[in-house]
Amino acid sequence: MRFFGAAGVLRGLMYAAAICSAACGRQSAPLSASANGINAAAPPGVATTTAVAPLAGVVAPTTGSSSTAAAPTCLPAHDGFLRLRMRGDRNMDIDWHDADMLCDGGPRPGQRGIRLTFAGPGRHGGHSLRFVFGIAAAPGVRAAHNVPTNVTVIFEGEKKLYSTAGDGKCTIDELSEQPVATHGTTSLQRISARGFCTAPATAIAGKSGLLVSRFDFAGRADGEDGADAPTEAKP
Repeated sequence: MRFFGAAGVLRGLMYAAAICSAACGRQSAPLSASANGINAAAPPGVATTTAVAPLAGVVAPTTGSSSTAAAPTCLPAHDGFLRLRMRGDRNMDIDWHDADMLCDGGPRPGQRGIRLTFAGPGRHGGHSLRFVFGIAAAPGVRAAHNVPTNVTVIFEGEKKLYSTAGDGKCTIDELSEQPVATHGTTSLQRISARGFCTAPATAIAGKSGLLVSRFDFAGRADGEDGADAPTEAKP
């Protein structure tokens, strides 16, 4: 009885030592993996290193990742958008929302108006698109009607650029500019507009054209704030 009892105790000690050895071995693997910048708990093929910023004008698709990095936005309230109908060399109907695009804006050179830019993904995974609206309304104007506008369309990666080459082919029916509260020192304006073009934007190299028959958007413009009181702009 004593022999079997001692043998049982010995087997118990050997079993406990084996469990400790296995647990310690499992615990050391993540430490060596994390030293190389890889999370060993992640499934094969899933990188957990710092995400690389997307190229200018290209919006990264939503992947459901648990990353805490903030998605690019157009306006602080996430209410930016661009909708337009384009026919000609390319037939496209654009319907971008705040998280789908990048936008920027500010005064045109020489304070000759406002320039707004919207960039987003092309159709069926094609090259990204960039739309530039040169609006002949002075920065700081709160409301305007029948404003001449120049429209430029850029197919990035294809070296294709179309422009109305002036303010006589497109018009903004209604424009509204509202200040947006920010924590920075630079004033930010929310620019919303609705308009149309009566003649196509022509290719810089070639004879093809694109007609943006209608458009409406809400974007941003950074820069000096204009008059404090709402004013009406003259076309």
